[in-house]
Amino acid sequence: MKRTGTIITLIVIVILFAAGIWYIYTKDKQDPIVYTTEQATSRTIVKKTVATGSIVPKEEVLIKPNVSGIIKEIYVEAGDNIKAGDLIAQIEVVPNASSLTNAKNNIAGARTGVETAKLALANQKSIYDRQKALFDKGVISANDFDGIQNSYNQAEQRVKQEQVNLTSASQNYDIIKTGTTRGLGNAATTQIRSTITGMILDVPVKTGNQVIEANNFNDGTTVATLADVDKMIFEGKVDESEVGKIKEDLPLEITVGAIENMTFNATLDYIAPKGVAENGAIQFEIKGTLDRTNSDTFIRAGLSANASIILEKATDVLSIKEALVQYDPKTKKPFVEVATGDQEFERRDIEVGVSDGIFVEVKSGITAEDNIKVWNQLKVPTGFGGGRG
Repeated sequence: MKRTGTIITLIVIVILFAAGIWYIYTKDKQDPIVYTTEQATSRTIVKKTVATGSIVPKEEVLIKPNVSGIIKEIYVEAGDNIKAGDLIAQIEVVPNASSLTNAKNNIAGARTGVETAKLALANQKSIYDRQKALFDKGVISANDFDGIQNSYNQAEQRVKQEQVNLTSASQNYDIIKTGTTRGLGNAATTQIRSTITGMILDVPVKTGNQVIEANNFNDGTTVATLADVDKMIFEGKVDESEVGKIKEDLPLEITVGAIENMTFNATLDYIAPKGVAENGAIQFEIKGTLDRTNSDTFIRAGLSANASIILEKATDVLSIKEALVQYDPKTKKPFVEVATGDQEFERRDIEVGVSDGIFVEVKSGITAEDNIKVWNQLKVPTGFGGGRG
């Protein structure tokens, strides 16, 4: 009896042990992961790269004085819209003592020249009158009289030339003393006027400041900076790793930090042929002209902005999350797994298009009704030999 009980106990233990092994074996064959699925959707996918920069006028005009002096009065301030020819400032000329003295001496010399020429003319006229009387009586020949007449005409011209020199010396004296003179119009003036129609961006001088005219040795003092604010551009830089992806005439989407919830369209029209080293990286300057056709928003010059350079764009296309795409380890071709039943899937090769890094365009291989497996990249799918490439 005792032996029989022992045998029965051992048999029960063996049976329980076998049952445990069988349970573990069957559980191990079951996939512990319950896969979810997603469907493709229609969306617009944009592949882009971003450049940082600022909004600046396409052209800035620096207004400089025609004469040196001191700012007597300023008639405009930053933000004013003015037209070409409008008065910006008035200059009071402070003459240089040495230049003024030289100008006075030049006037004195010119006057002496006029008096000398007049005396010579009077002498030639006397000779001319005597010789003409003799010529009229037939005493002297026509050739002799022609020489006398020519000398008289030259004396008259010399008087006119000396008078022109005196006028020029007087005008130069007036310009040195007052900054302007009669007969020269705007060539030399103490009034500084705008050369274009636009907005005043900056007036870097104040009343009482000394200004210098532009010449061969000096750029001159800027009295005001003007620009047409309706013609603005984005000016920024892209990294050398991105410059190879872009080209001129690509569309830009400009966002300005100071203007919320607004995007401005632009066109990339300049890429610098040479890069500049900044913080250990090579940066290339780019410029894009803003399209202000349908926008009345005022954009201040110098505002920081970001430009999304549109490399590729697919509008209203069938797309899936890029995380759903798997790649064959041998051919590197993309595929997805489509549900055929409860936790049953089959492989579908697909053709992909534009990707923005999150969603990818699917050109063929699936439809919007297909349920696509959300696969676990840590688990090796049976029969496909690998995960995402």
